[in-house]
Amino acid sequence: MNPDAPESPPPPIVTGDILPGMAAISMFLLLVTMLNAFAALRGIFGTGAAKYGIFGVCTLLVVGVFGFLRLRRWGWALVTAGCLVMALGDIYYFSHSHVAFFIVRGLLELCFFLYLIRPQVRERLRS
Repeated sequence: MNPDAPESPPPPIVTGDILPGMAAISMFLLLVTMLNAFAALRGIFGTGAAKYGIFGVCTLLVVGVFGFLRLRRWGWALVTAGCLVMALGDIYYFSHSHVAFFIVRGLLELCFFLYLIRPQVRERLRS
């Protein structure tokens, strides 16, 4: 490491290219959304307001994922908020049921949230 050597400039940011992590998060969220929608159809969440609340959240998350795949900021905002809310919900379920599945999924979703708020991800988005 020569302190007199000039530093190389950072690589240019390529806007409009999707990162592999962004695609993986989108596929995961689509899978979780699909499973929750089918569970709501089968009556797992009850027949009242919870069932329709799950459908509303699933709809928002699917719309957000497709906006995120098109690299829109509003899609990124919906996906980021969805990851955080799902992580907090899973940690809450774990604190009441002590089923290890919920803490594992909650920590994974928290890692997704932390990935999505990185500047490298936000710089690739269009308005």
